[in-house]
Amino acid sequence: MKFVKEIELGDPSANHQNFIDLKLKLLCCRYWLLDLWDCHEMVFPFWRLYWNKNTGGELIHRDTVIEMDPNHIYIIPPFTSFSSRYTKNHTYNEGIHVSGKQLNIKHNEADLENMFLIHFFAHFNLGVPFDSVYPGILKIELTDYLKDRLDYLTHRLKIENKNFKLTFNLKLQAFIKEALTNIGPELWKTINIDERVLKVIRFIEVNLEKKLSNTQMSSLVNMAPNSFARLFKEEMNVTLHQFVQNRKIAKSCEYFEHTNKSIENVAFNLGFSDRYHFSRVFKSVTGLTPASYKSGKYT
Repeated sequence: MKFVKEIELGDPSANHQNFIDLKLKLLCCRYWLLDLWDCHEMVFPFWRLYWNKNTGGELIHRDTVIEMDPNHIYIIPPFTSFSSRYTKNHTYNEGIHVSGKQLNIKHNEADLENMFLIHFFAHFNLGVPFDSVYPGILKIELTDYLKDRLDYLTHRLKIENKNFKLTFNLKLQAFIKEALTNIGPELWKTINIDERVLKVIRFIEVNLEKKLSNTQMSSLVNMAPNSFARLFKEEMNVTLHQFVQNRKIAKSCEYFEHTNKSIENVAFNLGFSDRYHFSRVFKSVTGLTPASYKSGKYT
């Protein structure tokens, strides 16, 4: 019997292939009846995907108002400052004000379309460097494939919205990934960033619990701190200090979503001197206090 030798992983070809490692992490997914959606200047360190079954929802980015319609989904990259409202009940001109209820199998959606905004949303992260793309609001046509996935997801969320089975998780991931394929290539410039910057980003990601200095990080790539800081800003369109803060706050949101850690514990775990310093940074990044974020009263 002959054995094939020196063929890595059983691949019969010697041609090396490079794949992009996308680490999709689901944070939450809900299907709501909203009667109030007055949210102003929201900034969060994760991706948001929105779809409304009926009209009346609006998104505002800078000076542009986007009227949401049922034939499109809307994707908002991390650290995009935006506002939202339900035009049939627009009450507040500042702050974050949301009210509504979870849709369940007993609700007849057709009877509720004139009273509520029927709203599906998902929050997720893609991992570095893909959580550092350019901010904006992306409008994507709801194709037959996406609609089929969305019908399944919204139906299941009306039955169960806490303990999800494997099938639901796989279809939600497939839905998000398919939606992302419709984003133009200019958004994904970060996959071609300088290797020195990428090396430091990877270092930051596994050392978020530490206090990281510019000198320490620039020494990893044998550059002077000022020179590396300029390179990082050119490549990532954000300062090195702000990037580190953004990643720490993104990690804190993961803790709040998936653990019962207190605000004090999260602050300590991420290298902040105390809860008050952490709270100031958290609010400067997201516009919310950690306590408000933990309450979950936003969409």
